[in-house]
Amino acid sequence: MKKQFAIFAIVCACCVSMPVQAQEYETRHEIGISTGILSNSDWISVFEDVVTAIVTGGNVSFDDEKIVGPISAEYFYHVSPLIGVGAIASFSTKKSDMSTGGEKIGVYKTNYFTVLPAVKIDWYRSKYFGAYSKLGIGASLRHDISEEDNHETETDNGILFNWQASLIGIEAGSPNFRGFLEAGCGEQGVLVAGLRC
Repeated sequence: MKKQFAIFAIVCACCVSMPVQAQEYETRHEIGISTGILSNSDWISVFEDVVTAIVTGGNVSFDDEKIVGPISAEYFYHVSPLIGVGAIASFSTKKSDMSTGGEKIGVYKTNYFTVLPAVKIDWYRSKYFGAYSKLGIGASLRHDISEEDNHETETDNGILFNWQASLIGIEAGSPNFRGFLEAGCGEQGVLVAGLRC
């Protein structure tokens, strides 16, 4: 862990120390798709499972969890070589079996639909490589569906504050098509990987 943190700190220091004037390549429009791990919605699900276990004394549990996402699409328009403005749209879902006393009583599903107005700061950009940071702040629509085996179905909706803060992102490839990797926190995840054109 210390070695990983040291590498991360060195990469951050190198990116911050790069002069903005070193921009060699300018683009206007960027479209990207990505997936990540350990998103805000994942942390909320873990917290809710723990609280449910404590409140019910372990009588109600959520087993056999299947998580998809977060899957994100993003667009940025560069108003300058340094700054891009745009938005991030993200979707994730979690489905699990509801059990009580070790017996399955139904299925619980949670969907998150997220929209984040965002800004991207390109610390360095060349034809084949780039380094950047990204910040998006917005909201998620949460949709819960509880389907019990006795055919009773309950739904609930809510709106939650959400964000994505990618402290360091690196991209590499051709001038028009690149792969990217980001480290940070938020609804896209702690680690985010994707493709951008």
